[in-house]
Amino acid sequence: MTNPLKPGQLTGARALITGSSRGIGAATAGYLAQAGASVVINYRNKESRALKLVDEIMAAGGSASAVGADLTDPVSVSRMISTIKEQLGGLDLLILNASGGMEADMGEDYAMKLNRDAQVGLLTSALPLMEPGSRVVFVTSHQAHFIREADTMAEYVPVALSKRAGEDALRAMIDHMSSVGVEFVVVSGDMIEGTVTATLLNRANPGVLDQRKEQVGKLYNVEEFAAEVALAAVEDIPADHTRLVGDISSFLASSTPPVSE
Repeated sequence: MTNPLKPGQLTGARALITGSSRGIGAATAGYLAQAGASVVINYRNKESRALKLVDEIMAAGGSASAVGADLTDPVSVSRMISTIKEQLGGLDLLILNASGGMEADMGEDYAMKLNRDAQVGLLTSALPLMEPGSRVVFVTSHQAHFIREADTMAEYVPVALSKRAGEDALRAMIDHMSSVGVEFVVVSGDMIEGTVTATLLNRANPGVLDQRKEQVGKLYNVEEFAAEVALAAVEDIPADHTRLVGDISSFLASSTPPVSE
């Protein structure tokens, strides 16, 4: 897919993209780097995959580095922030892309630890590195964003509730971010073809992707949705701080009772 950003549009910008060794995060990092940003690829345990992406970005003329960190571990996050400060001096873009909660053997409360607590912890740690004019982008799904208005698949409910809790917690920090000149926007999309989450949901509910496509007409793929995340880093922010990608009519028109926390 053609990069939605213009060459040189982000020259001089420094960006951290969490969970970016693959999928939406990796594609977003590629777009930002092609536009001139120095990107930091964050990974939890896939160092070789992250380093391969760094090599690809640099071979294409971009600037990139990889920094490992478990976002649920404050000590690990602190080390990552210190490394970024030492290497880049600060941050202009923080793309909060990492999420999870459907993994096996990670503990009952892992989804909330990663999708809410870790997001707030990372933002709190990163804000001192961000100057006025910087921007924070939180990536989520319609199934999570609208979880109080519409039911979702049972397998995804813990993730959806935790991601909505994370979104709410970050929104509660908007006034503080604004006070130091940092902007905030949420990017929400439907099921994204090619992601781990969509694959797992389709495995648990065979045919659910095709059903959703038939319902809405189109599902974005990884590259297409990453393009929207990249645009959210540069385009004007809506008044409600929310960039909705794709059809949302089925969420607004749902007749099913909302899921309560």
